[in-house]
Amino acid sequence: MKQILLILFLSVFTISVYAQDIPERPNPPRLVNDMANVLSDQEEMQLESELVQFSDQTNTQICIVTLPTLNGMEISDLSFKIGEKWGVGQKGKNNGIVVVYKPKSGNEKGQVFVAVGYGLEGVIPDAVANRNVVDYAMIPYFKQNDTYGGLSAGTKVLMSLAAGEFTAADYQKATSGKKSGKDKDSGGGFILVILIIIVIVSLFKGGRGGGYSSRGSLPFWLAMGLLGSGNRGGGSFGGFSGGSGGFGGFGGGSFGGGGAGGSW
Repeated sequence: MKQILLILFLSVFTISVYAQDIPERPNPPRLVNDMANVLSDQEEMQLESELVQFSDQTNTQICIVTLPTLNGMEISDLSFKIGEKWGVGQKGKNNGIVVVYKPKSGNEKGQVFVAVGYGLEGVIPDAVANRNVVDYAMIPYFKQNDTYGGLSAGTKVLMSLAAGEFTAADYQKATSGKKSGKDKDSGGGFILVILIIIVIVSLFKGGRGGGYSSRGSLPFWLAMGLLGSGNRGGGSFGGFSGGSGGFGGFGGGSFGGGGAGGSW
């Protein structure tokens, strides 16, 4: 009997300690949660405004969480746990994305992970999240200690993929021949032709009515990135007015293990 009670106690204690490693859901709810204090107030407000507008107009929630430490957990597990515990995304649609960022500290590498909800795994497959969002869009900025630039660039790609502005296959084709940020072009002329096509298609799409759109902003960002410009991934490309209301809260999405991450 004592052994059974001891096992039960240890099980409850282990679960309790493990649960404490998962940050509590913010109250009031926010989509940008800078617990590592790596963003300025202006940067945090800009990201929050863009993600709230995107959530209002597409019902897809992208949540950014920066943490000073992972408490010994794998960043992938922690990202999925945050998504589940906070309920990121819409219940039934499972269209949430959680971006967890941990800065470099001491001898520890910086890490980032993008966890994708069940409902978005088809439009943001692991390969695209890994190579094109994390390795190409985010980490080059993080290596330059530009946390905001990396988070902004990565979320812009995620928003356009989730909104169907272009497919994962389109994005992979447009970035083929580019590895991560500053590598030399392979077939630069061919890539330039692709970029021109993307921009022209985006301009034609821009004439359609209402709703969220990063048209006219993301293709320009993508073009500048592929051509190796030094532009930041920040709000200068955004078509966001910041006029939307505050975030209404999480809906209870489900995460099944899709996503990718990297370190620097």
